[in-house]
Amino acid sequence: MKNLLLIAHGSRRDASNDEVRALTQLLAQCAEDRYDRVDCGFLELAEPSIPDGIQQCIDAGATEIVILPYFLSAGRHVAEDIPNAVKIKQDEYPHISIHIANYLGQAEEIPDLLFRIAKSSGS
Repeated sequence: MKNLLLIAHGSRRDASNDEVRALTQLLAQCAEDRYDRVDCGFLELAEPSIPDGIQQCIDAGATEIVILPYFLSAGRHVAEDIPNAVKIKQDEYPHISIHIANYLGQAEEIPDLLFRIAKSSGS
């Protein structure tokens, strides 16, 4: 079973964390045959943590987990914190494929998306 685990920073604002959860549900509805399950996890300030999110995927039967960092730039969180948190579970479950996809900011579609958003503002 192939899982997508969307990773966001996490916020003290519950509404911000709920936005990530709503996006996760939308991704799950759109996943079709790409992923059997879509979940989310948070780096800090919200639950589940990254290791706990990975564990939930494993407990649900995942044999492959794609970690998708929902971050715009490769700061310390993307370069160090997320890989370190993921490595804990990679070491614990070497028989399960757990890998990190490129972070959102690396997507080649970002410039077009930003222009579409700017245009929709009436500019």
